[in-house]
Amino acid sequence: MAIKKTTATKTVKAKAPAKVEKVKVAKAAKEVKEVKAAKETKEFSGKYFYAVGKRKTSIAQVRLYPAGKAGNGVVVNGKDVKGYFTIERHSDMLKAPLMAAGLEEKFDVSVKVNGGGIMGQAEAARLGVARALIIFDENLKKSLKDLGYLTRDARIVERKKPGRRKARRSPQWAKR
Repeated sequence: MAIKKTTATKTVKAKAPAKVEKVKVAKAAKEVKEVKAAKETKEFSGKYFYAVGKRKTSIAQVRLYPAGKAGNGVVVNGKDVKGYFTIERHSDMLKAPLMAAGLEEKFDVSVKVNGGGIMGQAEAARLGVARALIIFDENLKKSLKDLGYLTRDARIVERKKPGRRKARRSPQWAKR
């Protein structure tokens, strides 16, 4: 039979001023409210044209709102398009179907995108914007299709097979 040893430990309580903690919590709560208020300004309301775009593992949910008086432009995941897509060609890629149709000033765009990398997300958003424009006006279909904005690029990463190092890469062969 085993004998268990127990040891006693002392706990020392440090007295901290309660008022300081309450002030810090109040400031933190105020900052959180300010951040939420800033996010709310980046959202649109009203009727919209909705479409989904996909590329690799990225999925973009796009909403086109008729431009209001403010004309907020393009918002991606609650951020301005320049804040989310820091590389300019990615933000230009998202706006390309609107520019091709000549409607960049007529719509505010809200995009929720997840999965994949930045390039895949930008291409998924571009497809979503083009599909939403088709829902808005069926006559734009031919011009957008000719420019290649309505084609879903179905290439995805090939799965790894058993006995291989990658999808097709074989283990190195040694004679001896």
